[in-house]
Amino acid sequence: MMKRFLASLITIWFMGFIAFSVTLPGPVEDGAGRVVIVPTGAAGRIERGLELLAADDARIMLVTGVDREVKPGEFAAQFDVPMHVMKCCVVLGFDAVDTRGNATETAQWLEAKNIRTIRLVTTDWHMRRAANELRGTLPPSITIIEDAVPSEPSLRILFLEYHKYVASLVMGLFRG
Repeated sequence: MMKRFLASLITIWFMGFIAFSVTLPGPVEDGAGRVVIVPTGAAGRIERGLELLAADDARIMLVTGVDREVKPGEFAAQFDVPMHVMKCCVVLGFDAVDTRGNATETAQWLEAKNIRTIRLVTTDWHMRRAANELRGTLPPSITIIEDAVPSEPSLRILFLEYHKYVASLVMGLFRG
């Protein structure tokens, strides 16, 4: 009986991991979500957010989880952002150190604003967990559009992220 239970558990875990790995989300091509939320991390995230600003598909971008040592001028120089865009349209958040912190920082930033839709920009392998954490933190009235940056994650990254995502789902059951 115990062997069957363990075999079933391993099969469920394995099938979940395969499904997670082969069905990574992709980018969104429409102009929905004028407020962009970008957690720092893997390459391509900030560039995608800035691309949306430049194309006028977004009006403001919160970059959450920025290192406290980074100054706005350094950020602008690193990502080739004109200072007028930094002043009007890019907000650097310095409080988050992980994905759950990104969700908390985002919720606090959005609290005083009358925003109904946000566009979450993060790496494809990170999207599910980041969106799950945001859904657990934001009011249900805020719609999250998932705009995933395509990548080529290693098996190691997929393995780690799958387990973090499952843990996030389980923790969400207890939070909520």
